[in-house]
Amino acid sequence: MSTDRKKKILIVEDDLGLAGVYKTRLLAEGFDVKHVPDGEQALAAALEYKPDLVLLDVMMPKISGFDVLDIMRNTPETANLKIVMLTALSQEADMKKAKDLKVDDYLIKSQVVIADVVERIKYHLAG
Repeated sequence: MSTDRKKKILIVEDDLGLAGVYKTRLLAEGFDVKHVPDGEQALAAALEYKPDLVLLDVMMPKISGFDVLDIMRNTPETANLKIVMLTALSQEADMKKAKDLKVDDYLIKSQVVIADVVERIKYHLAG
């Protein structure tokens, strides 16, 4: 793979203000970024946009982030995508559920700042 292609990040977040902040920051970091507001669109975008990494919210309209994660992991085209959950859910049970569904990372919104999230994204894409 040539190194001049920008890494693609798909942001799945129903909070448009927050999504805008992340998109602006990731664009500034040199990523190609696409945002969708719900899980249904996330599944379509993952196949069409072919992101290198998905930044996935959990609580969304239509399809939850857990369901999106589960479907992506069981779809050959998206099974190996890097998926980082960024959520307000800090319960141990939620983290375990995400891990059982093979999430790459689980970040709790109240415990991270945007720089931390960018750092984790870069870490996962470097692998």
